[in-house]
Amino acid sequence: MPTMRWLLPESIADVLPSEARRIEELRRRLLDLYRSYGYELVMPPLIEHLDSLLTGSGRDLGLRTFQLVDQLSGRTLGVRADMTPQVARIDAHLLNREGVARLCYAGSVLHTRAQGLLATREPIHAGAELYGHAGIEADLEVIDLLVRSLGAAGIERVRIDLCHAAIVPALLALEGPIEESEIDALYALLQGKDAPGLDDWLAGAPAGLHAPLRALLQLHGRVRAGEPPAVLARARTLLPQAQPVAAALEQLERLCASPLWARWPGVEPSIDLADLRGYRYHSGIAFAAYVEGLPYAIARGGRYDNVGRAFGRARPATGFSIELRALAGLRDEEPPAPAICAPWSDDAALIETVAALRAGGEIVIQALPGNEQRQQEFTCDRDLVLHEGRWVVRPRGGATR
Repeated sequence: MPTMRWLLPESIADVLPSEARRIEELRRRLLDLYRSYGYELVMPPLIEHLDSLLTGSGRDLGLRTFQLVDQLSGRTLGVRADMTPQVARIDAHLLNREGVARLCYAGSVLHTRAQGLLATREPIHAGAELYGHAGIEADLEVIDLLVRSLGAAGIERVRIDLCHAAIVPALLALEGPIEESEIDALYALLQGKDAPGLDDWLAGAPAGLHAPLRALLQLHGRVRAGEPPAVLARARTLLPQAQPVAAALEQLERLCASPLWARWPGVEPSIDLADLRGYRYHSGIAFAAYVEGLPYAIARGGRYDNVGRAFGRARPATGFSIELRALAGLRDEEPPAPAICAPWSDDAALIETVAALRAGGEIVIQALPGNEQRQQEFTCDRDLVLHEGRWVVRPRGGATR
């Protein structure tokens, strides 16, 4: 059987013209949006030394990262699976600014495994990160920017699930050290809301963890405008009121009480204290955005104050990353752009006319001799023809003008 050289690896696909245009137009729109908020664009490299690429990100990101050996140095390199650690390195080690820094990015990442059944292993991430401010104002700014990002793609309705990464570590700390492998298993059970599996895990855990960890599976619900979140009231009665737990619940309550939510009429906020993906990465308030038509979160973000410490400069940090290719796929298909069909010739007047039309914003496609025009992105509704010694544009089927 001949080798099918055109086949790509599983969950890897080419981006064809109409999809590529939608992605690129959306990328430009988002970067312009982030610039209007004062965010500066950075472009980290596709590969880095693995120890730098995975700093502060935990085991989960390591499992998603392709690894290879650098033939120049012999060190292990990684192909980035997430750009946020790279941006944190830039803030901490290269820019080294005092005060607030706002940075944004857009580029491809590569995953060893797809995040979901319909997901690609080569997503395109766009995102924004805010460094240097620990207050709730920074969290609200990045959530606002996320909502505006979805709006730029025509998404008006979104559910944002809020959680806090400090709660589970605080609960575990009350009962002494637990094996790292057991902690990973616990988080997987909480994220999957696997009550029977959690009961099995708790069979070998300290008795003081049984009630609060079971409670986390039930602590989720909508946040209604103008009302204290009922789920947080339940959490205060079901969880131990250790200082880190109380502080985490207070931060979530302050976030939900902000009048800024009224600016986002299409946003449905909710709290899910078991939505703990990225638990080794986030350090505080975290969030995930869900939209109709996708079985997984279109964007995730939150606080990661500890990531910069390994680069020599721990800073308050919060931000989000959005899956650009999936977001562009939710936009309605647009009709092909109108274009002018022109003959191919070295006639000086024709060359000047074509250049002038293109400079004026027109799409002009010159027909190569003996070839038909087969375009996915353009439809020729006009022709450039020679009329009475001048090159003029004529509508197809219409009069010369």
